[in-house]
Amino acid sequence: MVSFILSLLLLVAGYFLYGKFVEHVFKPDPARMTPAIAKADGVDFVPMPTWKIFMIQFLNIAGTGPIFGAIMGAKFGPASYLWIVLGCIFAGAVHDYLLGMLSLRHDGAGLPAIVGTYLGNKVKNVMMVFSVLLLLLVGTVFVYSPALILGDIAGDGSRTAMMIWVAVIFIYYIIATLLPIDKIIGKIYPIFAVSLLFMAVALMVGLLSKWPAIPELWQGLGNRGPSVGVKGQPIFPFLFITIACGAISGFHATQSPMMARCMKNEKLGRPIFYGSMITEGIVALIWAAVSSYFFFAGGAAEVGSDLSAAAPTVVTKVSKSWLGMLGGILALLGVVAAPITSGDTAFRSARLIIADFLHMSQQSVRNRLTICIPFFLAACVALWFSIANADGFNIIWRYFGWANQTLSVFSLWAATVFLAKERPGYSYMLTLIPACFMTAVCVTYICVAKIGFNLPVTWNTAIGALTLVGSFLLFMLWQKGRKIGINH
Repeated sequence: MVSFILSLLLLVAGYFLYGKFVEHVFKPDPARMTPAIAKADGVDFVPMPTWKIFMIQFLNIAGTGPIFGAIMGAKFGPASYLWIVLGCIFAGAVHDYLLGMLSLRHDGAGLPAIVGTYLGNKVKNVMMVFSVLLLLLVGTVFVYSPALILGDIAGDGSRTAMMIWVAVIFIYYIIATLLPIDKIIGKIYPIFAVSLLFMAVALMVGLLSKWPAIPELWQGLGNRGPSVGVKGQPIFPFLFITIACGAISGFHATQSPMMARCMKNEKLGRPIFYGSMITEGIVALIWAAVSSYFFFAGGAAEVGSDLSAAAPTVVTKVSKSWLGMLGGILALLGVVAAPITSGDTAFRSARLIIADFLHMSQQSVRNRLTICIPFFLAACVALWFSIANADGFNIIWRYFGWANQTLSVFSLWAATVFLAKERPGYSYMLTLIPACFMTAVCVTYICVAKIGFNLPVTWNTAIGALTLVGSFLLFMLWQKGRKIGINH
């Protein structure tokens, strides 16, 4: 528990110290007119109060990632704490802040347009397709997982009950995607946020009152995986793919531009973008500690489960056991709200990215439907695959995990080029180091994972080291050539 407390304090300190430093490097201009004012359209460019934007951003990026990912990542042992803290402060929050602020500076541009500005039009086109496919996977994942939990809450985990919940959630997604952002999202997200935050705080109080003997960082950072789950998997690269949203997630780069279109002042970027990522890291950290108790300190037996329990089962069992019936339901609703509020904004973000690419105004309902109908049909196909196949959901989740982190690689490299060109000295190191590391993670994972090339897993260190060093050297060569070109 000492490691958990120290990690929690470091996350809070990271916001006030490193977050302030990152803000200083970017240099937000409070006098600059934001897209919410300059391009107000009553649909997507809508000025909103800061507290609402924070709540929406937090719920957009949260999903089941910092909960399910932390539960699965906790099986690796206390190394999960270290990744959540360092990843969140030095990679994820920096990533979210810079992409959100770059969107502000480029008239509310979406991720593909931002990446294209700094990495070229060819990369922009690739990113348009890649990001839309990722958002399709996000929407599919975040329909299926809350439907399972809602079935458990209702006491009916049958396939029929799950399909009913799938239909209800999907209909909500359609409505929320089409309506102006302040009509549904701006009104109900604060309620969902309270539920999610209640769950996190209540579980933290439960942890502190129990003070379980969970593994500490100084007891070793090797994989402590139980007899099921991650046993035998090396921490690199699998931990860094498993815990994404609680540390760094490319999906966030598709969400930050939506909130950039609603902000009234550039100075709000740090609390909204950096702050919401730190808040998500705290949620992930709490669930990692709870799960450490579940897997390593007898928690599974206490709540009437076993070590083979899937993440949704861990959530259900722990919440009901620790918080009682009412508290358990409120906590579970928080867990349900998180993926639903990420799923609807995933679809909304896809609509905006496609609309920007086609230069199609979204003030007309007809234009919104023109984009959304084909996308919703594609989502139905992906959803049918995940339900019809025994391992369909797990397959989609694994591809989502890799695609999600790969998206962060493109975002980090775009931010690195921006800093190299627009900021003095070695400011680009803010994102260059995370960019090289995440490039190594994603390349290594697709090489050794079963869903990739399935190379011997023992090659992981060599592949990772070569990729990390190679990407760093290539950037430095580019930077050197750019400076020579400028000087001449």
